[in-house]
Amino acid sequence: MDTPQLQQIVISALEDIKARDIETIDTHKVTALFDAIVVASAESGRQTRALARNVVDKVKEAGGEVISVEGEDSGEWVLVDLGSIVVHIMQPAVRAYYKLEELWSTTPASRRSAA
Repeated sequence: MDTPQLQQIVISALEDIKARDIETIDTHKVTALFDAIVVASAESGRQTRALARNVVDKVKEAGGEVISVEGEDSGEWVLVDLGSIVVHIMQPAVRAYYKLEELWSTTPASRRSAA
């Protein structure tokens, strides 16, 4: 399965369970480990786990491979590794603290806000 197709499945799965603030970051110029990161917010531990489970189920239904799922115990930040895409589902406070969008962006924050 190619990355754009996988990305569409992930976003659709997140939207199904009402994830908020879904953002995709193209990382293929920054690292060779994966092509993209998808970051989404959830209101509770229960919702982060439900979102992660839905992503896993939809990817598997489409014939994709799920490498691993981490963080389901606490539910504050669940990571779903799909190989070419890494999905981060975070509660808002955790997302604000770690600022993954800034960390992985190839465009400096000052230039992103002006665009």
